Amino acid sequence: MKPNQLLVATALAVAVGAAQAQTKWDLPTAYPAANFHTENIQQFANDVDKTTGGKLKITVHPGASLFKAQEIKRAVQGGQAQTGEILLVNFSNEDPLYGLDGVPFLATSYADALKLYKVSRKALDAKLGAQGMMVLFAVPWPPQGVYSKKPLASVADMKGLKWRSYSPQTARIGELVGAQPVTIQAAEVAQALATGAMDSMISSGATGYDTKIFEQVKNFYDTQAWLPKNAVIMNKKAFDALDKATQDALLKAAAEAETRGWKVSEEKTGWYLDQLKKNGMNVAPPSAQLKTDLGKIGDTMLKEWLDKAGNDGKAVVDAYRKM
Repeated sequence: MKPNQLLVATALAVAVGAAQAQTKWDLPTAYPAANFHTENIQQFANDVDKTTGGKLKITVHPGASLFKAQEIKRAVQGGQAQTGEILLVNFSNEDPLYGLDGVPFLATSYADALKLYKVSRKALDAKLGAQGMMVLFAVPWPPQGVYSKKPLASVADMKGLKWRSYSPQTARIGELVGAQPVTIQAAEVAQALATGAMDSMISSGATGYDTKIFEQVKNFYDTQAWLPKNAVIMNKKAFDALDKATQDALLKAAAEAETRGWKVSEEKTGWYLDQLKKNGMNVAPPSAQLKTDLGKIGDTMLKEWLDKAGNDGKAVVDAYRKM
Protein backbone atom coordinates (compact mmCIF):
# COMPACT_ATOMS: atom_id res chain seq x y z
CA MET A 1 0.00 0.00 0.00
CA LYS A 2 1.35 3.38 -1.04
CA PRO A 3 1.90 6.10 1.59
CA ASN A 4 -1.01 8.21 0.37
CA GLN A 5 -3.29 5.15 0.32
CA LEU A 6 -2.19 4.31 3.84
CA LEU A 7 -2.96 7.86 4.91
CA VAL A 8 -6.48 7.66 3.43
CA ALA A 9 -7.09 4.26 5.00
CA THR A 10 -5.95 5.53 8.37
CA ALA A 11 -8.19 8.60 8.12
CA LEU A 12 -11.16 6.42 7.18
CA ALA A 13 -10.47 4.10 10.11
CA VAL A 14 -10.34 7.06 12.50
CA ALA A 15 -13.59 8.46 11.07
CA VAL A 16 -15.34 5.11 11.34
CA GLY A 17 -14.06 4.69 14.89
CA ALA A 18 -15.35 8.15 15.86
CA ALA A 19 -18.74 7.44 14.28
CA GLN A 20 -18.95 4.14 16.14
CA ALA A 21 -17.94 5.80 19.40
CA GLN A 22 -20.65 8.45 19.15
CA THR A 23 -24.13 7.51 20.33
CA LYS A 24 -27.15 9.49 19.19
CA TRP A 25 -30.43 9.52 21.07
CA ASP A 26 -33.83 11.09 20.51
CA LEU A 27 -35.76 12.75 23.34
CA PRO A 28 -39.37 13.63 22.43
CA THR A 29 -41.48 15.96 24.56
CA ALA A 30 -45.01 17.26 24.08
CA TYR A 31 -44.28 20.83 25.17
CA PRO A 32 -43.06 23.94 23.29
CA ALA A 33 -39.36 24.70 22.93
CA ALA A 34 -39.78 27.86 25.03
CA ASN A 35 -41.50 26.06 27.93
CA PHE A 36 -39.30 25.91 31.05
CA HIS A 37 -39.45 22.09 31.10
CA THR A 38 -38.15 21.91 27.54
CA GLU A 39 -35.49 24.53 28.17
CA ASN A 40 -34.33 22.51 31.18
CA ILE A 41 -34.23 19.34 29.08
CA GLN A 42 -32.25 21.09 26.36
CA GLN A 43 -29.74 22.23 28.99
CA PHE A 44 -29.56 18.62 30.19
CA ALA A 45 -28.84 17.44 26.63
CA ASN A 46 -26.18 20.14 26.23
CA ASP A 47 -24.56 19.12 29.51
CA VAL A 48 -24.48 15.46 28.47
CA ASP A 49 -22.87 16.39 25.15
CA LYS A 50 -20.24 18.48 26.93
CA THR A 51 -19.39 16.13 29.79
CA THR A 52 -19.14 13.07 27.51
CA GLY A 53 -16.97 14.92 25.02
CA GLY A 54 -19.59 14.43 22.34
CA LYS A 55 -19.81 10.66 22.83
CA LEU A 56 -23.52 10.88 23.67
CA LYS A 57 -25.63 13.34 21.73
CA ILE A 58 -29.31 13.79 22.62
CA THR A 59 -31.63 15.51 20.18
CA VAL A 60 -34.66 17.11 21.86
CA HIS A 61 -37.90 17.06 19.81
CA PRO A 62 -40.34 19.63 21.36
CA GLY A 63 -44.00 20.36 20.70
CA ALA A 64 -45.12 16.74 20.10
CA SER A 65 -43.18 16.88 16.83
CA LEU A 66 -41.85 13.31 17.05
CA PHE A 67 -44.51 11.61 19.19
CA LYS A 68 -47.71 12.88 20.78
CA ALA A 69 -47.90 13.10 24.57
CA GLN A 70 -49.64 9.76 25.03
CA GLU A 71 -47.28 7.96 22.63
CA ILE A 72 -43.96 8.88 24.24
CA LYS A 73 -43.92 6.29 27.05
CA ARG A 74 -44.57 3.43 24.65
CA ALA A 75 -41.97 4.80 22.22
CA VAL A 76 -39.32 4.77 24.96
CA GLN A 77 -40.36 1.32 26.16
CA GLY A 78 -40.16 -0.06 22.62
CA GLY A 79 -36.86 1.63 21.83
CA GLN A 80 -38.26 3.94 19.13
CA ALA A 81 -36.87 6.75 21.28
CA GLN A 82 -34.15 6.09 23.80
CA THR A 83 -35.48 8.67 26.24
CA GLY A 84 -38.46 10.98 26.48
CA GLU A 85 -40.52 13.26 28.72
CA ILE A 86 -43.91 12.16 30.01
CA LEU A 87 -46.52 13.70 32.28
CA LEU A 88 -46.90 10.98 34.89
CA VAL A 89 -50.61 11.51 35.54
CA ASN A 90 -51.32 10.74 31.88
CA PHE A 91 -50.73 7.08 32.69
CA SER A 92 -52.72 6.66 35.91
CA ASN A 93 -55.19 4.31 34.18
CA GLU A 94 -52.23 2.00 33.65
CA ASP A 95 -51.24 2.12 37.31
CA PRO A 96 -52.57 4.32 40.17
CA LEU A 97 -49.03 5.22 41.24
CA TYR A 98 -48.55 7.35 38.12
CA GLY A 99 -51.51 9.46 39.22
CA LEU A 100 -50.47 10.08 42.83
CA ASP A 101 -49.30 13.65 42.26
CA GLY A 102 -52.56 14.40 40.46
CA VAL A 103 -54.78 13.74 43.49
CA PRO A 104 -56.31 17.16 44.22
CA PHE A 105 -55.21 18.92 47.42
CA LEU A 106 -52.94 16.10 48.64
CA ALA A 107 -49.73 18.08 48.03
CA THR A 108 -50.32 21.74 47.23
CA SER A 109 -46.90 23.34 47.74
CA TYR A 110 -43.42 22.74 46.33
CA ALA A 111 -42.20 21.52 49.73
CA ASP A 112 -45.03 18.99 50.01
CA ALA A 113 -44.71 17.96 46.36
CA LEU A 114 -41.02 17.21 46.94
CA LYS A 115 -41.88 15.11 50.01
CA LEU A 116 -44.44 13.17 47.97
CA TYR A 117 -41.88 12.60 45.23
CA LYS A 118 -39.26 11.34 47.67
CA VAL A 119 -41.56 8.82 49.32
CA SER A 120 -42.91 7.54 45.99
CA ARG A 121 -39.68 7.47 43.93
CA LYS A 122 -38.69 3.92 44.90
CA ALA A 123 -42.11 2.57 43.91
CA LEU A 124 -42.02 4.60 40.67
CA ASP A 125 -38.60 3.18 39.78
CA ALA A 126 -39.91 -0.33 40.41
CA LYS A 127 -42.98 0.17 38.18
CA LEU A 128 -40.98 1.56 35.28
CA GLY A 129 -38.17 -0.93 35.86
CA ALA A 130 -40.60 -3.82 35.36
CA GLN A 131 -41.31 -2.34 31.91
CA GLY A 132 -37.66 -1.99 30.95
CA MET A 133 -37.39 1.72 31.74
CA MET A 134 -35.94 4.03 34.36
CA VAL A 135 -36.43 7.59 35.60
CA LEU A 136 -33.66 10.06 34.82
CA PHE A 137 -35.29 13.03 36.55
CA ALA A 138 -38.66 14.57 37.34
CA VAL A 139 -39.75 18.22 37.58
CA PRO A 140 -43.13 19.60 38.73
CA TRP A 141 -45.43 22.02 36.99
CA PRO A 142 -46.54 25.11 38.92
CA PRO A 143 -49.69 24.59 41.05
CA GLN A 144 -52.85 23.88 39.09
CA GLY A 145 -55.68 26.38 38.82
CA VAL A 146 -59.01 26.60 37.02
CA TYR A 147 -59.39 28.49 33.74
CA SER A 148 -62.90 29.37 32.63
CA LYS A 149 -64.50 31.60 30.03
CA LYS A 150 -67.29 32.34 32.49
CA PRO A 151 -66.91 33.45 36.14
CA LEU A 152 -67.13 30.68 38.75
CA ALA A 153 -68.40 31.19 42.29
CA SER A 154 -69.01 27.54 43.13
CA VAL A 155 -68.82 24.06 41.62
CA ALA A 156 -72.46 24.46 40.58
CA ASP A 157 -71.27 27.07 38.05
CA MET A 158 -69.07 24.42 36.40
CA LYS A 159 -71.96 22.24 35.31
CA GLY A 160 -72.03 21.83 31.54
CA LEU A 161 -68.59 23.35 30.90
CA LYS A 162 -66.56 21.85 28.05
CA TRP A 163 -63.72 20.79 30.28
CA ARG A 164 -60.27 20.04 28.86
CA SER A 165 -59.01 16.69 30.11
CA TYR A 166 -55.33 15.79 29.84
CA SER A 167 -55.30 12.87 32.30
CA PRO A 168 -57.71 10.44 33.98
CA GLN A 169 -57.71 12.69 37.06
CA THR A 170 -58.71 15.82 35.18
CA ALA A 171 -61.41 13.82 33.40
CA ARG A 172 -62.69 12.58 36.75
CA ILE A 173 -62.83 16.15 38.13
CA GLY A 174 -64.90 17.09 35.09
CA GLU A 175 -67.30 14.26 35.80
CA LEU A 176 -67.62 15.15 39.48
CA VAL A 177 -68.39 18.82 38.79
CA GLY A 178 -70.91 17.98 36.06
CA ALA A 179 -68.77 19.27 33.17
CA GLN A 180 -68.19 17.58 29.81
CA PRO A 181 -64.58 16.25 29.74
CA VAL A 182 -62.85 16.45 26.34
CA THR A 183 -59.37 15.03 25.79
CA ILE A 184 -57.05 17.73 24.42
CA GLN A 185 -53.24 17.79 24.65
CA ALA A 186 -51.40 21.01 25.46
CA ALA A 187 -50.33 21.63 21.87
CA GLU A 188 -54.00 21.71 20.79
CA VAL A 189 -55.45 24.05 23.45
CA ALA A 190 -55.47 27.24 21.37
CA GLN A 191 -57.21 25.56 18.46
CA ALA A 192 -59.74 23.83 20.73
CA LEU A 193 -60.66 27.16 22.33
CA ALA A 194 -60.98 28.83 18.95
CA THR A 195 -63.31 26.12 17.64
CA GLY A 196 -65.38 25.94 20.83
CA ALA A 197 -64.29 22.39 21.60
CA MET A 198 -63.42 23.53 25.14
CA ASP A 199 -64.11 26.54 27.36
CA SER A 200 -62.40 25.57 30.62
CA MET A 201 -59.61 23.48 32.13
CA ILE A 202 -57.52 22.96 35.22
CA SER A 203 -53.84 23.51 34.52
CA SER A 204 -50.81 25.56 35.48
CA GLY A 205 -50.01 29.18 34.81
CA ALA A 206 -47.25 27.88 32.55
CA THR A 207 -49.65 26.07 30.22
CA GLY A 208 -51.96 29.07 30.18
CA TYR A 209 -49.10 31.33 29.18
CA ASP A 210 -47.65 28.91 26.60
CA THR A 211 -51.01 28.50 24.87
CA LYS A 212 -51.88 32.22 25.09
CA ILE A 213 -55.14 31.23 26.72
CA PHE A 214 -55.64 34.86 27.74
CA GLU A 215 -56.61 35.65 24.15
CA GLN A 216 -59.88 33.75 24.63
CA VAL A 217 -60.32 33.03 28.36
CA LYS A 218 -60.47 35.77 31.00
CA ASN A 219 -60.77 33.95 34.35
CA PHE A 220 -58.11 32.04 36.27
CA TYR A 221 -58.77 30.77 39.80
CA ASP A 222 -55.54 29.99 41.65
CA THR A 223 -56.75 26.87 43.45
CA GLN A 224 -53.24 25.38 43.87
CA ALA A 225 -54.86 21.98 43.57
CA TRP A 226 -51.72 19.90 42.92
CA LEU A 227 -48.29 19.98 41.28
CA PRO A 228 -48.09 17.23 38.66
CA LYS A 229 -44.64 16.13 37.54
CA ASN A 230 -43.07 15.57 34.17
CA ALA A 231 -40.57 12.73 34.22
CA VAL A 232 -37.76 12.17 31.75
CA ILE A 233 -37.62 8.40 31.38
CA MET A 234 -35.26 6.22 29.39
CA ASN A 235 -34.97 2.77 27.91
CA LYS A 236 -32.93 0.59 30.27
CA LYS A 237 -31.27 -1.37 27.46
CA ALA A 238 -30.08 1.89 25.91
CA PHE A 239 -28.65 2.93 29.28
CA ASP A 240 -26.98 -0.43 29.85
CA ALA A 241 -25.33 -0.21 26.41
CA LEU A 242 -23.37 2.88 27.50
CA ASP A 243 -19.90 2.62 29.01
CA LYS A 244 -19.59 3.35 32.73
CA ALA A 245 -18.10 6.84 32.27
CA THR A 246 -20.96 7.88 29.97
CA GLN A 247 -23.56 6.43 32.34
CA ASP A 248 -22.06 8.40 35.22
CA ALA A 249 -22.02 11.62 33.17
CA LEU A 250 -25.64 11.07 32.14
CA LEU A 251 -26.83 10.47 35.71
CA LYS A 252 -24.89 13.47 36.99
CA ALA A 253 -26.46 15.74 34.34
CA ALA A 254 -29.88 14.28 35.20
CA ALA A 255 -29.46 15.02 38.92
CA GLU A 256 -28.45 18.58 38.10
CA ALA A 257 -31.43 18.97 35.76
CA GLU A 258 -33.80 17.79 38.48
CA THR A 259 -32.45 20.27 41.05
CA ARG A 260 -32.44 23.09 38.50
CA GLY A 261 -35.92 22.22 37.22
CA TRP A 262 -37.57 22.30 40.66
CA LYS A 263 -35.92 25.65 41.39
CA VAL A 264 -36.97 27.21 38.07
CA SER A 265 -40.52 25.87 38.34
CA GLU A 266 -41.00 27.50 41.74
CA GLU A 267 -39.35 30.74 40.67
CA LYS A 268 -41.48 31.04 37.55
CA THR A 269 -44.83 30.35 39.25
CA GLY A 270 -45.39 34.00 40.18
CA TRP A 271 -43.99 35.19 36.85
CA TYR A 272 -46.52 33.15 34.89
CA LEU A 273 -49.42 34.51 36.92
CA ASP A 274 -48.11 38.05 36.41
CA GLN A 275 -48.04 37.44 32.65
CA LEU A 276 -51.65 36.24 32.70
CA LYS A 277 -52.64 39.44 34.56
CA LYS A 278 -50.66 41.66 32.18
CA ASN A 279 -52.52 40.09 29.29
CA GLY A 280 -55.92 40.95 30.71
CA MET A 281 -56.85 37.90 32.76
CA ASN A 282 -58.69 38.06 36.06
CA VAL A 283 -56.32 36.09 38.32
CA ALA A 284 -57.84 35.48 41.75
CA PRO A 285 -58.08 32.92 44.54
CA PRO A 286 -61.21 30.76 44.45
CA SER A 287 -64.20 31.95 46.43
CA ALA A 288 -64.70 30.29 49.82
CA GLN A 289 -67.55 28.24 48.36
CA LEU A 290 -65.58 27.11 45.31
CA LYS A 291 -62.62 26.18 47.53
CA THR A 292 -64.86 24.16 49.86
CA ASP A 293 -66.59 22.42 46.94
CA LEU A 294 -63.30 21.51 45.28
CA GLY A 295 -61.89 20.30 48.61
CA LYS A 296 -64.75 17.78 48.85
CA ILE A 297 -63.90 16.56 45.35
CA GLY A 298 -60.30 16.15 46.49
CA ASP A 299 -61.45 14.00 49.43
CA THR A 300 -63.52 11.84 47.08
CA MET A 301 -60.66 11.38 44.64
CA LEU A 302 -58.12 10.52 47.36
CA LYS A 303 -60.44 7.79 48.64
CA GLU A 304 -60.87 6.50 45.09
CA TRP A 305 -57.11 6.52 44.57
CA LEU A 306 -56.44 4.63 47.80
CA ASP A 307 -59.07 2.03 46.89
CA LYS A 308 -57.32 1.43 43.56
CA ALA A 309 -53.76 1.60 44.86
CA GLY A 310 -54.32 -0.82 47.73
CA ASN A 311 -51.81 -1.41 50.51
CA ASP A 312 -48.81 -0.21 48.50
CA GLY A 313 -50.53 3.09 47.79
CA LYS A 314 -51.65 3.47 51.39
CA ALA A 315 -48.07 2.90 52.56
CA VAL A 316 -46.81 5.72 50.32
CA VAL A 317 -49.49 8.18 51.48
CA ASP A 318 -48.94 7.23 55.11
CA ALA A 319 -45.19 7.79 54.74
CA TYR A 320 -45.84 11.17 53.12
CA ARG A 321 -48.14 12.28 55.92
CA LYS A 322 -45.55 11.31 58.54
CA MET A 323 -42.83 13.49 56.97
